Amino acid sequence: MLMEAKNLKNPRGFSLLELLVIIIIFLLLGSLVGPKLFSRQDKVRQKAARTQIERLMVAVEAFRLDVGRYPTQEEGLAALVTNSGIDKWKGAYLKKAVPYDPWVNPYHYRNPGEHGAVDIYSYGKDNQPGGKKENADLGSWE
Repeated sequence: MLMEAKNLKNPRGFSLLELLVIIIIFLLLGSLVGPKLFSRQDKVRQKAARTQIERLMVAVEAFRLDVGRYPTQEEGLAALVTNSGIDKWKGAYLKKAVPYDPWVNPYHYRNPGEHGAVDIYSYGKDNQPGGKKENADLGSWE
């Protein structure tokens, strides 16, 4: 009898109701914090894309200084890494292969450009022209 009374006064573990309350609290906290973290992640990706586009533009300008012209539309950004019979080519103008944008899509190159001599751009998260927020287009003209 004494043992039973002792166990009732000092129970161990949680009841199912207590566990459900704790789970609900964690879910509510996650629903408040999660979206803020993901929106921050999209801003970081956009900043990374802008930085990569700037670096690609520097490499394209170095190519132009050596060769006397920008890579053609057909040569594209691959001309910054490999020489396909281009006279005066002194590259490679990038240390590694042409990077993908932060959403793992290829960067787009246009020569002649609509906003400058050449355009380098990413369509953002949705990889479609236009869009807002994380789907916004990012380009060398910004």
